Amino acid sequence: MLQIKKLSVSAGKTTILKDFSFNFEKGKVYAIMGPNGSGKSTLAFTVAGHPSYKMEAGSMKMEDKEITLLSPDKRAKLGIFLSFQTPLALAGVTVFQLLRIALNKKKDPLELKKKIEEIAKKLGIKKDLTERSLNEGASGGEKKKLEMLQAAVLDPKLLIFDEIDTGVDVDALRKIAKFMNETKDGKTYLIITHYNRILHYIKPDKVLILIGGKLIKTGSAKLAEEIEKNGYEKIIKN
Repeated sequence: MLQIKKLSVSAGKTTILKDFSFNFEKGKVYAIMGPNGSGKSTLAFTVAGHPSYKMEAGSMKMEDKEITLLSPDKRAKLGIFLSFQTPLALAGVTVFQLLRIALNKKKDPLELKKKIEEIAKKLGIKKDLTERSLNEGASGGEKKKLEMLQAAVLDPKLLIFDEIDTGVDVDALRKIAKFMNETKDGKTYLIITHYNRILHYIKPDKVLILIGGKLIKTGSAKLAEEIEKNGYEKIIKN
């Protein structure tokens, strides 16, 4: 699905990601973990094509198509979706209007509205939240569920969830994870998280540990459990 080779990325004068290589396979769930400032979000933004992050070296391919020089909108059209740590509110724009624009008006309006209502019900999103300005007056958990709704409607191939569990209560987390489990077939999930708690509900096929901008260890779901128990210090020392 996504092949990354010897990727080094900087922001300003600081090199954040260093010589990162990994092949993210179709149909699998990956957890990306690491201390604050380890390069997790930098990786996510770089894959999505954020202009604030400069690729110093390396290459990226999406289903064998080179995406290194592609703009964010073209990457999105190839099937790359990124959820944000702190989703922004958009005054005067409903989730329906946003998705209508994102889909380039290719979906019938009534069909799109029905799809939004269907997914919102599964995620436990109140109707008034989908009808008001996007994320306006929404709690942290509600914003994350609205991000999940957008991902489900857009139906991308590669979904990057940057701390989708942050600020989310246990009930919202369960609904999000349940929905992710039900819709993950044929897709690739990259779940960036500081904690193991979301991984209690959606089991990763592989856990990647980033420290100091480098991929220092990979392992099964048990690796995340070890980190929850012992922290990162033991891994750093080893």
